Amino acid sequence: MAADSTVGAGTGGEPECSDSLRTFGAVVQALREHAGLSRAELAELVHFSKHTVASVELGRRMPDPVFVERAESALGNTGALLKAASHLTRQPGLAAWFRQWARLERMAISLITYECRLIPGLLQTEAYARTLFVNQLPPLGDEQIEAQWVARAERQRLLRERPNTAFSFILEEHLFLRRTGGVDVTRELIDHVLELAELRNVEVQVMPQVRENHAGLDGPMQLLETPENRWFAYNEGQRGGLFVSDAKEVSVLQMRYARMRSQALTLEDSVSLLQRMRGAQ
Repeated sequence: MAADSTVGAGTGGEPECSDSLRTFGAVVQALREHAGLSRAELAELVHFSKHTVASVELGRRMPDPVFVERAESALGNTGALLKAASHLTRQPGLAAWFRQWARLERMAISLITYECRLIPGLLQTEAYARTLFVNQLPPLGDEQIEAQWVARAERQRLLRERPNTAFSFILEEHLFLRRTGGVDVTRELIDHVLELAELRNVEVQVMPQVRENHAGLDGPMQLLETPENRWFAYNEGQRGGLFVSDAKEVSVLQMRYARMRSQALTLEDSVSLLQRMRGAQ
């Protein structure tokens, strides 16, 4: 099991270009051209799209670990890409402890989330997210808040840009009853969640407030499946996160999530409850 608990400053999506990303991209391009390969030919060797290769070379995309390994092999096993990848950094807006998970998240074919503390970032509205940012301690500056929202909004594009990725969410009922940000913010949030629940690749279930048996009492969890059918998990705490790759540990969390799906309201009943809650706000 691997853990990355470096303190960061929030969660979000892909960063803006940084010097290290541009440098890494230049190294990839130089090695590719030295090998006499076109972007399309390298894309075929590493099993990523030509667009992905171009984005990496231009410093617009943080390369996935799988991309780095395959490109290293395809471009001569010089060790240059592995060393360059270890120095990659991002612009503000993405927590240090979240980066490894975020890279996998962008290529996942399945992503499941149970949350009992707050609405997951992928489902948040701008007003709800800014309420969280404004009330964060230590306090954030205006530029930090803006950077965090931009990063989070970019990450939320996954839901619509990856229609073949299955997203499943189990949310505790009290997350909506708390009325974080006020009545208007909560009403907008419920409308937003209901809208996302209409997408074919998104499932939202509500865990009722009164529930005698509950498999998720140890806290929130996220699990994802990669295109290679490998499963990973991520658990976030107050000041850091735990990335879980050990198959036995991941299996335990999968078992708990499966039990929670049977304990939560059905998809239809969850939508019905949210609609009633929305009207009662």
